[in-house]
Amino acid sequence: MRQQAHGDDSSHPEVWTGRATNRVQWLLALIGAACVALGIELAVASPWTSGTAPLVMAVVGCIAGGLLVLFGTLAFVHVALRVDDECLEVRCGHIGVPRRRIPLSHVAGADFDPHVTPRHWGGWGYRWRPEKGTAVVVRRGEGVVLRLWDGHTFTITVDDAEAAVRVIRDRLRASTPGAAH
Repeated sequence: MRQQAHGDDSSHPEVWTGRATNRVQWLLALIGAACVALGIELAVASPWTSGTAPLVMAVVGCIAGGLLVLFGTLAFVHVALRVDDECLEVRCGHIGVPRRRIPLSHVAGADFDPHVTPRHWGGWGYRWRPEKGTAVVVRRGEGVVLRLWDGHTFTITVDDAEAAVRVIRDRLRASTPGAAH
């Protein structure tokens, strides 16, 4: 977890950033890369004599499956959360996609959840469950649960989620008309 303060008041930083990482997903990415390598090996040095159709299906299947696993896991190796005065931004993976930007004006509240698990959400990644809401889950552990004004929830696994909740609540209090500053 990183916390960056850009200003005079260290208890209320201008920008708070945090992240969570799942190193197990690197193993899955290696399996995906191995499938791609197998598909290329089959295409280049195939001893198959039973025809081209089975060979093409095997090559395309290995490469397509490997690419899906490779990029699907790399997209959720880590998640980054950024909170500033106007919004929360959630970015996944090394290229930041998928990305979700939630204006603070859409957030009704934030809660700390010490036990977010992929099993409760149906796996790792960007998840939606009708009875629970939406989540970005990259590992088991603590997370932030945002309650949105439209009645939905958005959960993010992030290290030092308690600090993130404090910052979000401070921002929400500061943006409320009539709140003491």
